[in-house]
Amino acid sequence: MRIAEVAPLFESVPPHQYGGTERVVSWLTEELVRQGHDVTLVASGDSTTSARLFAAWPQALRLGEPIIDSLSPQILETELVAAMAHEFDVIHWHTGYMHLPVARYLAVPHVTTMHGRLDLPELKPLFDVLGDAPLISISDDQRRPIPNANWVQTIHHGLPEDLHALGDGSGGYLAFLGRISPEKGVDRAIEIAKKVGIQLRLAAKVDPADEEYFRAEIEPLLDHSLIEFIGEIGDDAKTEFLGNAAALLFPIDWPEPFGLVMIEAMACGTPTIAVPSGSVAEVIEDGITGAYVSSLEDAVEAVEHLDRFDRAAVRARFEERFTARRMAQNHVALFERLTERGRVTYSVPSPHVGEPEPPELALRNEVATG
Repeated sequence: MRIAEVAPLFESVPPHQYGGTERVVSWLTEELVRQGHDVTLVASGDSTTSARLFAAWPQALRLGEPIIDSLSPQILETELVAAMAHEFDVIHWHTGYMHLPVARYLAVPHVTTMHGRLDLPELKPLFDVLGDAPLISISDDQRRPIPNANWVQTIHHGLPEDLHALGDGSGGYLAFLGRISPEKGVDRAIEIAKKVGIQLRLAAKVDPADEEYFRAEIEPLLDHSLIEFIGEIGDDAKTEFLGNAAALLFPIDWPEPFGLVMIEAMACGTPTIAVPSGSVAEVIEDGITGAYVSSLEDAVEAVEHLDRFDRAAVRARFEERFTARRMAQNHVALFERLTERGRVTYSVPSPHVGEPEPPELALRNEVATG
């Protein structure tokens, strides 16, 4: 198949450090190429891929040259993809919803993976209008805020089987890997570590939007002998970081859409102690690959009984459920179904959202794409 994978421009593909969406796009793209498909990756020019790279912008927006208007490159990317849409059998978007007003009128089958949170009040009226756009969810739970959207399939993330190796947890420390923000529960992780008296190593990114939170709420908690703040790390450091950890702490306080770090830990044989919010119950199997906790007391008890986990069994569950090969196969099967449907006719939304429209306007608005 001739497939376009359209990535966000904020990070390169793969990202140099933090960047969950771009990392998944890279793994999917490389596996699709390995399986023999003709893949074009639309991404920033500093991306690296075995597919054909179409650079929609010279550098990733976050780590490249300072840019005043980040919206312009994203709109440009959408227009460039639309201009060459005829070159593809299917277009797979990873760019949120900005492209949907354009993509829905293309003659080429398309689908969008929603990578982020959807429990925002502004999204419901948007998808009331754009509700015919086909969407992939990364967990079943992710769909809950907008259940009436055109969800065509849930496809869990996967990563290359050889990316991480089974570790023995010999470091004995607890690990936190991800982004420092209120919903990620870094403060909870610190509290758990102090309560059980075990070292916590924090490999975490601080976004500009969370800088004030970090300085005010988290930085004062780091002045403790058990807490070590490492900062951002890339894929090359994750195997050692996660493989040497006794457990990963994932004490989130939000409906996590997927939580890539959980399967990264799983690939290293490291159990995850997590609050079962959002996708957690779809990813972690309680008592097999980790433990569900709902309080500090639960978390402390789980840490004290980490010897019940068989790290080889944790790794085995990763190989059964969360590989890039399985992820790519699921996508190809969906792409084939979409191309079999052929061209889709959409209804142009009324400009009077939420209001009854006159009969003559309703009739005029029922048009085919073309």
